[in-house]
Amino acid sequence: MAAQPWNPFSCCVRGAAVDDDGSASRRRRRNGSSKSSSRMSFTSLSSGTLSPEDLSLTLSGSNLHAFTYAELRAATSNFSRANYLGSGGFGPVYQGAVDDKLRPGLAAQAVAVKYLDLECGTQGHKEWLAEVFFLGQLRHKNLVKLIGYCYEKEHRMLVYEFMSAGSLEKHLFKRGINGSLPWMTRMKVAVGAAKGLAFLHDADPPVIYRDFKASNILLDSDYNTKLSDFGLAKDGPQGEATHVTTRVMGTHGYAAPEYITTGHLTAKSDVYSFGVVLLELLSGRPSVDRSRRPREQNLVDWARPYLKRSDKLYQVMDSALKCQYSCKGAEMASLVAYKCLSQNPKSRPSMREVVKALDPILGMNDFFPVGSFVFTIVVEEDKVIDMKVEVEEKQQEHHQSHQDRHRQKYPKSAIHADIVLHGHGENATGFTSALRRQQRTLSYHRERGS
Repeated sequence: MAAQPWNPFSCCVRGAAVDDDGSASRRRRRNGSSKSSSRMSFTSLSSGTLSPEDLSLTLSGSNLHAFTYAELRAATSNFSRANYLGSGGFGPVYQGAVDDKLRPGLAAQAVAVKYLDLECGTQGHKEWLAEVFFLGQLRHKNLVKLIGYCYEKEHRMLVYEFMSAGSLEKHLFKRGINGSLPWMTRMKVAVGAAKGLAFLHDADPPVIYRDFKASNILLDSDYNTKLSDFGLAKDGPQGEATHVTTRVMGTHGYAAPEYITTGHLTAKSDVYSFGVVLLELLSGRPSVDRSRRPREQNLVDWARPYLKRSDKLYQVMDSALKCQYSCKGAEMASLVAYKCLSQNPKSRPSMREVVKALDPILGMNDFFPVGSFVFTIVVEEDKVIDMKVEVEEKQQEHHQSHQDRHRQKYPKSAIHADIVLHGHGENATGFTSALRRQQRTLSYHRERGS
């Protein structure tokens, strides 16, 4: 069947590259440029059939590559199980590789290929089109880079840069080999995500992400943050409009209360969702956890009363951090989360204000993050004659070899929790017991927040 007539809007779309501080968009507004001249709005697309040729023409200035099904099948080794990365509401995701043999000038790199599940129907195609449309025009270091797409017969695929560390959700809630995320890494992720949202809200016209959550925040090997999955993104209100009315969609536990009850969508809806994720970073808990007691299952309802009270904040902080975080930074971050989670949208800060509030935390080092250590006390005739502290590497293999060396040098040592006491007979035992009591006391006071 022939495609319906298509109006390419008589101009090519340019990528809306904006500096981190949003200065480009502000310059356009000061110069009197209309919003529609900066970026084509998604709502301006025709409701009729959009052919592959139409889409290619519409995005002709976006530098996206239109791949064939055969090319992406080869790039993923025939969508092999070995290359399978996971699956979401959109469909399965596979790792692949592309280079300039596919397209001249295309850098050799690993990619993630997201394949639309045919059972998603019309809604799935609309979300796929939204991702191509938004990421084809928007470029920012905190947004995942869309390299290209496939639009061939029934096949709908998206080709992204590969994010080797996976999602924030995996690191926060599926702890395993890599252990817990350190404090500074969590704050780095929070600031990067905040900058990504601020960029979207400052775009011209603005973009409301609508599905901000831990699983949509991707990380590279250096834990740099990039937002992904723009299938539910919407153009924000323009002109005199205060909100966009739309069908309520998103993820339970992250959606703003006013959006759930009214369907009114604004940038402040994203701010609320950011507050939920920031609270997840602080607490190490998911937004909804049915395994907990009823009053603790909803993270926001349980934790929000503690966020403004520094004497109660310890109840919220993730125990996996083992108190290795900036107390001042934690108080600042919790206050930001508290404001973002306000029931009144007008009381929530803008994402630019959030970035400004969180950025200084990255420079706060009022804590001492250490790995395992060896505390050596040499005792003779009830007198301490030597004392030494050695900080070890955090890698387990270094830790084991370090202990082995001490065991060989001091075969009569009593080892407890990485504390090695060297002495003779009951003297060493006495010091060991005293230090054990001291450890329990310190642990108790930490838990009590004193």
